[in-house]
Amino acid sequence: MMLPSASQRDAGIYTCLVDISVDGRRFTSARSIRLTINNDTVIPEPKVMISHQDVVIVEVGKRTELKCFAFVGFNVDNDTLIYWTVGTTFVEDHEELHESFHFIHDNGRVYGLSTLSISKVPHRFLNIPIGCHVITSAGVKDSFVRLEKADRSALYTSVALCIIVPLTILLLGTVFLFCKVDLVLAYRKLSRRFTKQQAPDGKLYDAYVSFLHTETAKSAEMERFALQILPEELENKHGFSLYIRGRDDCPGEAVHDAVAATLNQCRRLIIILSPEATSCSEDKKEKVTLRDNQNQLCYEREVGLYNALVQNSPRVVLVEIDGPVDYSLLPESLRYIKRKQGALKWRRPSAGNHILSKPNKSLWKNLRYYMPSVPAGKLRTVISTKHGDGGTYGNQMATKSMDYL
Repeated sequence: MMLPSASQRDAGIYTCLVDISVDGRRFTSARSIRLTINNDTVIPEPKVMISHQDVVIVEVGKRTELKCFAFVGFNVDNDTLIYWTVGTTFVEDHEELHESFHFIHDNGRVYGLSTLSISKVPHRFLNIPIGCHVITSAGVKDSFVRLEKADRSALYTSVALCIIVPLTILLLGTVFLFCKVDLVLAYRKLSRRFTKQQAPDGKLYDAYVSFLHTETAKSAEMERFALQILPEELENKHGFSLYIRGRDDCPGEAVHDAVAATLNQCRRLIIILSPEATSCSEDKKEKVTLRDNQNQLCYEREVGLYNALVQNSPRVVLVEIDGPVDYSLLPESLRYIKRKQGALKWRRPSAGNHILSKPNKSLWKNLRYYMPSVPAGKLRTVISTKHGDGGTYGNQMATKSMDYL
């Protein structure tokens, strides 16, 4: 509505009515404005527009600014004033507060912009009304905001997770690295109780034990380890079945055929090495005929390592006794296995100590780790049960078991 020549009789409250029809129903929306005529000058009612929401999120101890934008009329008079209050106090009562103010002229209209600067937001400014007040000749208008502390819990949680998760993974990885053997052995023990029995894999033995038979004192210790100590720990205590050459082979059998056939029936190949271990290749400088035992050992290694490297079965486990072994004298295949998985070390117990002395406890744990998770004897029990106690196959298994146990 235009008033080209306003006078005192035009002063008063003007109401704009808008009729609205929604879903067949009629509604009326209304808005009123007071018009004051001062010396034949139109003074409209002021309007306050704070450029913030009713709630402003701030960080305690940091700087922030609040802006108040207000329409004050068509002309600026001496009665126009914009000021701030904090609760029931004025800006001048707080050293942290500073306000600035200026007018903006736009298309014949006059606006006032006031900025309240807070150098460091204190706790006492939180959750109390901070008001912007506009005074003109036409009246007074107010608008209020509240300051709330920023909720950083989500950020702190995210940062904590970003720190804790990698550390947890690193810790678990470290624990698994150092306790891998114990964890795997414990898992195998539990899985045997709570899982179904595994299907037979067709193997008769858990490991083929290969070592050199000689007349030396060191070789006597090797034979004692292979024929007494190793079976006592693996067979008698943990139920593994071993094929040990010199104990389980039959006199007069074709050695090459028997070795190849037996290795195919074993799930692991345990090679016992000592410092006197030598290469199986013929020494051209010293033309010495190799002993039968040395020939058999070389053939065992040749067949077993070929199957292990080419067919991935059986898996090879190296055990060193009586000191370090010079692998430069041994075949490249053995050196490759040594580099890939290392070798277990047997330390001869001192006089009066048990064979399971502290240095060798690690050997037995690691050896059980490399052995199959379920002994072949338990898998054969599954086969025997399926064929019946009186079945021919079950009797053959029982006979075979008695031969080597």
